[in-house]
Amino acid sequence: MTKKEALLKAAKELFGEYGFAETTFKKISERAGVALGLLTHHYGNKEKLFLAAGMDVLNNFLRVLTRATSRCTTGREGVLAFCRAYLEFSLDPSSYWLVLVRCSPYSDMKVSEDCDIMFRKFAEVHLLLEEQIRRGMEDGTLPTLPAAATAQVIVALMVGANRTRVLTPYSYTVPHLYEETLRFVERAVSLPNTSDMISPASER
Repeated sequence: MTKKEALLKAAKELFGEYGFAETTFKKISERAGVALGLLTHHYGNKEKLFLAAGMDVLNNFLRVLTRATSRCTTGREGVLAFCRAYLEFSLDPSSYWLVLVRCSPYSDMKVSEDCDIMFRKFAEVHLLLEEQIRRGMEDGTLPTLPAAATAQVIVALMVGANRTRVLTPYSYTVPHLYEETLRFVERAVSLPNTSDMISPASER
């Protein structure tokens, strides 16, 4: 691992542990075991370093989502695979997902050009899901849906479930929250009267 890679790894760990405001160049250099001056040399300032860390996590995230959906034979399978991969990625410590959950790229990044870069990358996540929804409508495995709005609602659900699971320290959270979230999406996108829909309690 190069010194630049060690600095980026340490930054991802610390942004995830402490958030943007509490992560300092000094902490990062100490964690990486690399001279403080090299941080400025390689990344310029903390905001640029956060952009590099966030983009590294997002690019890996998109690779995981793309791989998961590309294995599916129908759009419906693709939607459900997207959701499952999204939630599983958030639980993988090596994904450094907390960089994006604990920090807010929207409020912590003051340079508009950097925000735009992150926004465009996040938009790719939505577009990938929207593609699966359109595919499902075309192959008949999903009902007719407003694809862009449905993708946005599903991603919002993933974000809410994820933040509840990884950031809420209370014991009253729903057991098996991710599994229940996936079942909710499955019900929401099921065709009427399909055999794989969960039947009402009165019919069980």
